[in-house]
Amino acid sequence: MNLVTIIFLAIGALGIVVAAITLFGGSLFDIGDGLFSTEAAATFIGGFGFASAAAYELAGETVGVIGSAGIGVIIAVPLAFLAARMVERVGNMPTDATPTATDLSGARGVVVTPVPAGGFGEVRVRVGGQPMKLYARAAKPIALGAAIVVTEALSETSVVVMED
Repeated sequence: MNLVTIIFLAIGALGIVVAAITLFGGSLFDIGDGLFSTEAAATFIGGFGFASAAAYELAGETVGVIGSAGIGVIIAVPLAFLAARMVERVGNMPTDATPTATDLSGARGVVVTPVPAGGFGEVRVRVGGQPMKLYARAAKPIALGAAIVVTEALSETSVVVMED
């Protein structure tokens, strides 16, 4: 491996470093959105460096340093475009609404800490496919492991239940 290839590989590694800082450092290097986002820039730098290194190693003096850099740009531009589109798509991905107290009524579950009469125990229910552990009150004591149904939501974390 010669010096030109090492320089191109170092440029590619710089792209990986910028991407890692963006991923773990939040908005530390936030430069914008779309094609001028940090993610697109990191992809362009990495794609340019690695593609140029590969082109120089494969073609060597036939295309030279400038030709290898040109091939790197030709490969890096569509990569940066795809990265910008993927980041945009992931950022605008629709998600389900966050469950609220009104979604708890009617949920079925099981007692995980016995519910005393007039006191609080704990139940596990599924809301929107997600397991939730909630504080529970009941008119009558309910034993550990009993099946329950939520009759009323007192808050997002506590409910009134009855044995199912």
